[in-house]
Amino acid sequence: MDITVEELKQKLDAGEKFIFIDVREEHEYKEFNLNAELIPLGSLPYRLDEYEAHKNDEIVVHCRSGARSGNAKAFMQQHGFTNVRNLLGGVLEWQEKFK
Repeated sequence: MDITVEELKQKLDAGEKFIFIDVREEHEYKEFNLNAELIPLGSLPYRLDEYEAHKNDEIVVHCRSGARSGNAKAFMQQHGFTNVRNLLGGVLEWQEKFK
């Protein structure tokens, strides 16, 4: 199940524990970020083993609009990750709602 920007903000404000990954490029991350770990989509296949122990943990992925993170979610699910959530609308939606 994906996650809305409002749900994500509640989780972050409450200090909930989950894995948070930004799949945008470094220049996008430098312009604006939500303090997620930066793993550009093209690097994700090479870094997936770092999360092997977290296949059933909640993982939230995001990008600019939700498209790349949707691909990241699908890729991770194909590799056995069971609780990956895509941020609907991405940082564009976040900035529109919370700036």
